[in-house]
Amino acid sequence: MMQPTMKVIGLTKHFGGVKVFENLSFDLNKNEILGVVGPNGAGKTTLINVLCGAIAANSGEIWLEGKQVNGSLLHEMSKLGVLRSFQQANTFGVKTVRENLLYALTFSGQDLNPDQTAIDLLAQFDLLPRLDEQSNKLAYGLQKVLGMMMIFLARPRVLLLDEPAAGLEVSERPRIDAFIAAAQRAYSTSVLIVEHDMTLIRRLCSRMIVLDAGQLIAIGEPQDVLSRKEVLNAYIGETEDQGC
Repeated sequence: MMQPTMKVIGLTKHFGGVKVFENLSFDLNKNEILGVVGPNGAGKTTLINVLCGAIAANSGEIWLEGKQVNGSLLHEMSKLGVLRSFQQANTFGVKTVRENLLYALTFSGQDLNPDQTAIDLLAQFDLLPRLDEQSNKLAYGLQKVLGMMMIFLARPRVLLLDEPAAGLEVSERPRIDAFIAAAQRAYSTSVLIVEHDMTLIRRLCSRMIVLDAGQLIAIGEPQDVLSRKEVLNAYIGETEDQGC
């Protein structure tokens, strides 16, 4: 049986007396797109923060390709290829698109000349003709795409996406599909995606997990998970009522 890219065993995080999540266990397989959904406050963003080393878990284990990595710091996880995005656009705002891309290449220790795959993706995302524009002057959707490109240039092994569709028009959301597909073709990237857009989850994810009140209440294929009564009660009805 193939070893998962990332394995999570009994992961628990508290802030003081507040339980964020408890005893989470799941696998992220090679080249898989795993969805993570749940109501606000379910612990989804905190899970990403723990997996990327931004904050430490209280207990439990994180394994990356057979090596235990829990306790590793953010910069250490980044060097191992575990990279995250943010709900908001996250770029060097007063710098140009070109400078942002060069910073990403420099910080990740890559060659300063992007490969053809990256150049093609920049063209597809309409960033290639905007290399000398200041990044915070771009439309918001392009700022988010630039943040994704900065991650792509770092050659992620594991990509942790925190609500990538947030703030994007529906017409812009297929760029997320293209970004993930390019990363998987180029680097066999495994993707964990936290998202409220159920259409996107159904479209992209081979499996998904549902968190509610810090507990994993369901895991499986989207068409199965999204039909379960406990999931509908916990989350999906609320989401669809909001038109997400």
